[in-house]
Amino acid sequence: MPRPNPPLQRARVPSAVWALGLVSLLMDMSSELVHSLLPLFLVTVLGASATTLGLIEGVAESAAMIVKVFSGTLSDAFRRRKPLVVLGYGLAAVSKPLFAMASTVGFVFAARFLDRIGKGIRGAPRDALIHDVTPPEVRGAAFGLRQSLDTVGAIAGPLLAMLLLVVLAGDIRGALWFAVLPALASVLVLVLGVREPVVERVAPRARVLFAGIARLPMAFWAVVIVGAVLTLARFSEAFLLLRAQNVGMALTIVPAVMVAMSLVYSLAAYPIGVLSDRIGRTGLLGLGFVVLIVADVVLGLASGPWVVLLGAALWGLHMGLTQGLLSAMVADTAPPELSGSAFGIFYLASGVALLLASVVAGVLWDTFGPAATFFAGAGFTVAALIGLLAMRVSFQRR
Repeated sequence: MPRPNPPLQRARVPSAVWALGLVSLLMDMSSELVHSLLPLFLVTVLGASATTLGLIEGVAESAAMIVKVFSGTLSDAFRRRKPLVVLGYGLAAVSKPLFAMASTVGFVFAARFLDRIGKGIRGAPRDALIHDVTPPEVRGAAFGLRQSLDTVGAIAGPLLAMLLLVVLAGDIRGALWFAVLPALASVLVLVLGVREPVVERVAPRARVLFAGIARLPMAFWAVVIVGAVLTLARFSEAFLLLRAQNVGMALTIVPAVMVAMSLVYSLAAYPIGVLSDRIGRTGLLGLGFVVLIVADVVLGLASGPWVVLLGAALWGLHMGLTQGLLSAMVADTAPPELSGSAFGIFYLASGVALLLASVVAGVLWDTFGPAATFFAGAGFTVAALIGLLAMRVSFQRR
C-alpha cells in the first residue's frame, strides 16, 4: 500500500537571515546613534552649512553605493560572500570612535567616508548571501525581516542618543563615544553566528570579473532605473533632523524624529515583504511612492514639531513599502550566479542619484528654505511613480 504524501509545509526564513538581521540591528544602532547627532554636531558645534551637510552625506552615501558594484562582483567571482561582509562591518566599527574625536568638518567627512565605504563593501555580498540561503517562496519575507531588524537598531540608536544627551547634559561629543560598543558586538555576532553555504571555490581572472553583467535581463535594468529615480527623490534623512530643529524642536529630543521614522519602518517592512510574496511587489511599491509624496508635502508645510514627527512617520512607512521590495525585485530578476553583481549595480545607480539628491537638497535649503527641499522631493517622486506605471514591469508573484 503506497505511503500518503506528507503535508506541504511553507518554507521558513533561514537562521542565517535572522543572524544577519541581528548583525544589522547592532550596527544600525551604532550608526543611527551617530547619524541622529551628526547633523547637529556639524551645524551647531563645527559651524557647517546645510549645503556642506548635503555634500558630506551625498558623497559618503554615494561612495558606499559605488563600492557595492565591486564587492558584489568579487563575491560572485570568488563565490565567497562572508569575508567581504566581515570586512565591511569591520571598517564601519573602526570608524565609530573617529566621529567623537573629530574637531573639524574635514575630520567628520573622513570618518563618514570610511563608515560608508564599509557599508558599501558589505551591502551587495550580504544581500547576495540572503539570496543564496533563502528559498524563492519566502524571499520577500527574508529581505523584509532583515530590513525590520535593521530598523529596530535604527530605533534604538536615536533613543540611546536622546538618553545620553540628557545624562551628559547635551554633550554631543561624549554621546558619540557610546556608538563604539554595539558596532563591535555586531562584528562579533557576524564572525561567530553566520555560516555561508559551501560551494566550489574558484580563482577568477580579472578580465572576466564583469563579463556576466551583459547577461542581466531587461527586467533587472527596469528595477535599477525605477530605484535610481526614487533615490533621487529621497535625499538623506539628515534633512529630517534639520527640519525638526528648524521648527523649534528642543535639541535633546530632535533624535525622536529618527525614532518615529524607524519605528514605522520596522513595523512595516516584514509584513509588507510577506504580503509581496503572496500578491506581487509592483503595486505595493507604487503605494510606497504615493506615501513619500504625502510625507514630503507634510514636511514642506510643517510649522511645528508634531507635524515633523508625522512627516517622519510617513517617511518610515514609505521606506517599509519600498526598500525590502526593491531588494526582493533585484533578487527576482537576477540570475543566482550574478546576484552579487546585480545588487552592486543597483546600489551604484542609487548612489549616483543619492549624491545628486543630497547636494541639491542642501542648495535648495540654503537658497530657498526648507520647504523647497521637500517640495522638490515630492516632484521627483511623482516622476518616479509615472516611470513605474509607464514601464509596467512584470514580476513573478511569489
